Amino acid sequence: MNRAELTQGLRGGLAIGIASSPFAALFGAVARSQGMSLGELTLMSGTVYAGASQMVGIQLFGHSVPAWVIVLSILAVNFRHVLYSAAIARYIRHFTPIQKFFTFFFLVDPQFADTVKRGEAGKPVTFTWYFAYAIMIYIPWVAISLLGGLVGNMIGDPQALGLDVLLPIYFMGLVIGFRKRENFLPVVAASAAGSIVAMHTVGSPWHVSLGGLCGVVLAALLPPVKSNRKPDRVTESHEV
Repeated sequence: MNRAELTQGLRGGLAIGIASSPFAALFGAVARSQGMSLGELTLMSGTVYAGASQMVGIQLFGHSVPAWVIVLSILAVNFRHVLYSAAIARYIRHFTPIQKFFTFFFLVDPQFADTVKRGEAGKPVTFTWYFAYAIMIYIPWVAISLLGGLVGNMIGDPQALGLDVLLPIYFMGLVIGFRKRENFLPVVAASAAGSIVAMHTVGSPWHVSLGGLCGVVLAALLPPVKSNRKPDRVTESHEV
C-alpha cells in the first residue's frame, strides 16, 4: 500500500465529504417528511448512494406509483453513470474484478471528476487512492443522512427554506470544473437545450439523461480540436 496515495485519497475525499454534507442532511430531512423511517432512509443512502436519484425516489414513494416507474425514474437520473464508467475504464484496467465492483459502486460525480483529472494529469489511478477517496465521501453521506432524518423536524420544509437549490449549484460546480476541455461550450449548450426541451415534452426526471445524450451526440460529431500546447505543468503542480 502506497502511503502517499492513501493520504491523497483521504484528503481529497474528506473535502468532498464535508462539502456534500448539506445534501445528505437535506435528503434525510426530506425523506422523513415523506414518511420514511430512520432505518429506511439510512439503508437507501447506503445502498442506492446517489443523491439526485435518492431525491427522485422519495418524491415518488407513497404516492401509489408503480414500482417499475420508480425504478425507471431512478435509472433515468443515474444513466450518466454508464457514461462515467466508460470514461474511467482506461484508468482502471489493472483493477481486479472485485476492485472494479467497488469502483463502480462508489462512482459518484466528484469521484468521477477527480479520477479523470488524475488520469489525464498522468498520475496513477490506484485502488488505494480510489477507495480512500471514496470511503471519505461514503461514510459521511450515510451518517449525515441519518442525522438529517433525526433533526428533520427542526429544519421544517427544506424547499420552503430554499435548500433544494443546493443540488443544482453542486452539479454546476462539477460542470465548470471541466470548462477548459475541448468543445466545452457547444457540448454544454447542447446538453442544456436538450434538457430544457425534454423537460417540457417528456418531463422529469428523463430530461437529465436526454440532455446528457444530446451533449454526447454533439461531442461525437464535432471534430477534435488540434492543439500543440504542451501539458500544463503549472496546473498540475497545484493539484496537491
